Amino acid sequence: MGEVEGIRTFQAPADAYDAFMGRYSRRLAPIFADFCGLQRGQSLLDVGCGPGAFTGVAIERLGIDAVSAADPAPQFVAAIRARYPGLEIVQGPAEALPYGDDRFDVGVAQLVFHFLSDPLQGVREMGRVVRPGGTVAAAVWDFSHGMEMLRAFWESALSLWPDAPDEARTMRFGREGELLDLLGSAGLTDVVETTLTVSSEYESFDELWSSILTGVGPAGAYLVAKPPEDRATLREVMYERVGRPSEPFTLTAVARAARGTAPA
Repeated sequence: MGEVEGIRTFQAPADAYDAFMGRYSRRLAPIFADFCGLQRGQSLLDVGCGPGAFTGVAIERLGIDAVSAADPAPQFVAAIRARYPGLEIVQGPAEALPYGDDRFDVGVAQLVFHFLSDPLQGVREMGRVVRPGGTVAAAVWDFSHGMEMLRAFWESALSLWPDAPDEARTMRFGREGELLDLLGSAGLTDVVETTLTVSSEYESFDELWSSILTGVGPAGAYLVAKPPEDRATLREVMYERVGRPSEPFTLTAVARAARGTAPA
C-alpha cells in the first residue's frame, strides 16, 4: 500500500482512530518507549505520529520542548496541536522529513511502516535527522498471528470473500526479521528486534464492531465499502469467530519492534 492510499484509509477524525486502533496504540506506546530507551535530556521526533499515542508518552518522559512530531494527515496534525499546545508538529511524510540533519537524539515511528510508499527511504530520512550514535526505532503490528482483532475480522471476511485484502497478505514488516532487515538495509548498526504484547478490553461485541464501522484503516475502509446486507453477514461471522461474547472480553495484539543506531 502506497502512502497516498494509506492516508486515504485514515481520513476519519482522530477520535474514530482512537476508538478503533488508538486503544491498542496507547497501550503499546509506553512499552515501545521503554524499548527505545528514552531518557530525560534526549530530543525526539515522532514520525507518523497519528493522533498522538506515542507523542504523549514522549512528552511525559522528555518534556514538551524536547519532542517534535510529523504526520502527513492534516486531521491528525490538527488533533495533536489541540491536545498538546506548544508542541512542534509539522505536516509531512516520513520519506521527506522537513528537518535538518543530525537534529534529534531519537527518531521513532510507531505503527507507520506498513503504510509508507518507500519504507527504506523513510528509515534513511529518520537516520538523517538523528545525530550519529542516536537511535532510530519502529514498531508494527504482527498481522499474521498477533493482532487478534484484525485476524478475527480478516479471517471472517476471507471465509465469505476469498479475495478480501487481508492485511497479513498485503502489508509488509509484520513478520519476524522484516523490520530488522529494513533498518539494516538503511545503514543502521547494532539493530535488534523484539515483540511487544498489549491488550484491549471491550464492553461488548457491539463496541468492537462499531469501532470498525468508523472506516479507519484497511479493515474499516473495506467494511464500509460493503453494502448493508454484506456488512450484516460479516458481523455475524465475526461475532461467531470471537466466541459470541455476552459480557466484556479482551483481545491481545502483538507488535514487532526494532531499533538501530545511526552511523557516524
